[in-house]
Amino acid sequence: MKMPERSERLVQCMRTLSAIILCLFLAACGFTAPRYSDGYAELESLGMADVDQTLSLSIGPTLLRFVASHLDDDPEVSRMLRGLDGVRIRIYEINGDPGRVAARMQLMGEHLQQDGWESVALIREQKEETRMLIRIKEDQIRGMTFLTSDGKSEAVVVNLMGEIQPQQFSQVMLALDVGTPGVENVRVVENSN
Repeated sequence: MKMPERSERLVQCMRTLSAIILCLFLAACGFTAPRYSDGYAELESLGMADVDQTLSLSIGPTLLRFVASHLDDDPEVSRMLRGLDGVRIRIYEINGDPGRVAARMQLMGEHLQQDGWESVALIREQKEETRMLIRIKEDQIRGMTFLTSDGKSEAVVVNLMGEIQPQQFSQVMLALDVGTPGVENVRVVENSN
């Protein structure tokens, strides 16, 4: 028995409405990194003519806490992930002019500084360059952004949001398996005052 045309349209409308509600629910319940976080960085494009975005990942507090709850063998990393509100990772393949990509990354860093981010590290090694910026609110690090390029084939942008202890940065990056040159060597220098 064939459904009347009006009933078919109603069923289709209900399916579409259900899909929209599900998408809104998932977006609102912490699966993606929250834009409202003090540590959220406005990240600009590196230029469509010079890069192909190979990965764009946005992880919110719900997923971070889920992962943290399943890290029984590493309580320190688990505790660190519970303190994060979100993680955004963008990996680009450079298929154009690496010099233009480097200039755009520098401009992105300058724009972040104009928006209240502080540059805390600039590491240059041969053609590789890594910039690290932090955002401080109420005497706490609320965000950390990493801009890095190997100078020829790959660029990576990472934005961490939440309460971040500087000592945890390398652990966060290694736990998320972000292949950023030199991340395993980032160390905090204790203040001698």
